[in-house]
Amino acid sequence: MLNYDIVVVGGGGAGMRAALEASQNNDLQVAVISKTFPTRSHTGAAQGGINAALGFRDETDSVEKHFRDTVKGSDFLGDQDAIEFFASNMPECVLELEYFGVPFSRDEKGRIAQRPFGGASSPRTCYSADKTGHVILHTLYEQCLKNGVKFLNEWFLLELVVEDKKLQGLVAMDIRSGEIHPINARAVVIATGGFGRIYWSRTTNAFNMTGDGTAACFEAGIPIKDPEFVQFHPTGLAGTGVLLSEACRGEGGYLINKNGERFMSRYAPEKMELGPRDLVSRAIETEIKEGRGFGQGINAYIHLDLRHLGKKKILQRLPQVRQLAIEFEGVDPIEEPVPIRPSCHYMMGGIHVSDYRTSSTPIEGIHAAGECACVSVHGANRLGGNSLADVILFGKFAGIGARESARDRSFSSGARVQKAAEKWMKHFNTMREKTRGNDVIAIRNKMAETMWNNVGIFRTESEMAEALDTINQLLEDYKDCYIGVSDKKYNMAFINYVEIGNLLKLAKAVAMGAINRKESRGSHSRADYPKRDDQNFLRHTMITKEEDEYKLDYLPVKITKYQPEERRY
Repeated sequence: MLNYDIVVVGGGGAGMRAALEASQNNDLQVAVISKTFPTRSHTGAAQGGINAALGFRDETDSVEKHFRDTVKGSDFLGDQDAIEFFASNMPECVLELEYFGVPFSRDEKGRIAQRPFGGASSPRTCYSADKTGHVILHTLYEQCLKNGVKFLNEWFLLELVVEDKKLQGLVAMDIRSGEIHPINARAVVIATGGFGRIYWSRTTNAFNMTGDGTAACFEAGIPIKDPEFVQFHPTGLAGTGVLLSEACRGEGGYLINKNGERFMSRYAPEKMELGPRDLVSRAIETEIKEGRGFGQGINAYIHLDLRHLGKKKILQRLPQVRQLAIEFEGVDPIEEPVPIRPSCHYMMGGIHVSDYRTSSTPIEGIHAAGECACVSVHGANRLGGNSLADVILFGKFAGIGARESARDRSFSSGARVQKAAEKWMKHFNTMREKTRGNDVIAIRNKMAETMWNNVGIFRTESEMAEALDTINQLLEDYKDCYIGVSDKKYNMAFINYVEIGNLLKLAKAVAMGAINRKESRGSHSRADYPKRDDQNFLRHTMITKEEDEYKLDYLPVKITKYQPEERRY
């Protein structure tokens, strides 16, 4: 049995920032489990930047303005105590990244450059061209190596072992060897990212974004908070869903319909293309629905026009955006407009974090940070630039919290962890030997089609009820699957099978939360309940899993300074 004081599950920005902070104590053994090589984690897809009220580009910017913008952006569903903590600590966190060696772009005075982003009242998004997440990942990885963090790459989380609401350890597979390992740990940080792959091909998320940590916490008895709030990014490439950064609009890009109109004047006349993501996504889909898009049906799109920015600015500020447009759409944005359409991008909901100061959950010894966690600072809609900020800040405080947990807790006997590992070994062997059953890929495709069509950008009760019935049937079908691969080493068919099981559990929670929230708020837009209902739904959805039963409850939103008002841009 392996023993580590702290195990971080996930090698992205939140996981590595947590590991870096936890490893400040030389007497603690810290390990990071990652199913991909850490610098290939999905944080690398975060192109546009990271928010911090440094006031370099706009001296009137302040922590208070960042706090206010985030509360408003959340459509008043964010917890204001957590948001204030977040906005207050971000300047220091960005300056720490600079100290660690992140190569931020610079302004004319040599300071960290900042750009405008959607929903922000000042240009506060710090950036490194359009590769901000990529450079943060590499810098954190170097710092973790320097601090002696142990990396278990191409390892996959199977289960969190819990007894009496206390962490005992975890079970993970070494994908390369096929060995399943019981791991004893005093503290765990879950930082496995979002689960946008419930929409499979209509998402900006990488193929590995399957909610493994969120599902493991859900199985361990931790509630999922606000799962119905799914952010659709306005500018996914039309053919693939691949993300084109909000930096496109931040730098001055136009959204154009087939009539040549900058149609955002109809939806956000003051902010235009720099409205918040939920509003801009709905505007694009409305243009398409009303016949002002290009193409038909699932292949319809509108244009993102960057040509007026000029070649020099595009090459300097948006080099990766240009590369993606050329590679995936065959379009050079210097020469012609790029076809785009909204794509599932981010999960505002996730693992219920009960104390934002330590990123701790209701299970002693388990902490969570990044997109997999719901603190909640994003509420019903996340602002661009607040994701990398969330990853870095709450990753840091999850590391501090895990360090405290590791000091306060002792190792378990390991008996329950060993037993759980043996159960998984038996299951793995059974699946390898099985030769018939339901097709995992068919189940996955049906789930994705159902979620996109019935629990997408626009929602109604009847369509979502139909989706819930379908997901319930797919969960039944999943119980009798076969994977068709008997190899022990690198059995990616088995990994894929477990991932799809995780996605199905989470898709059900999304549909259930969405059906029961009978209002429109932020990214959750219902045709049958078009207005926000603060009297009945100014509260967080909490879904708990007990065996196969899903239980729904609610938790009040924490309001400190800003009373809810109509959100206008």
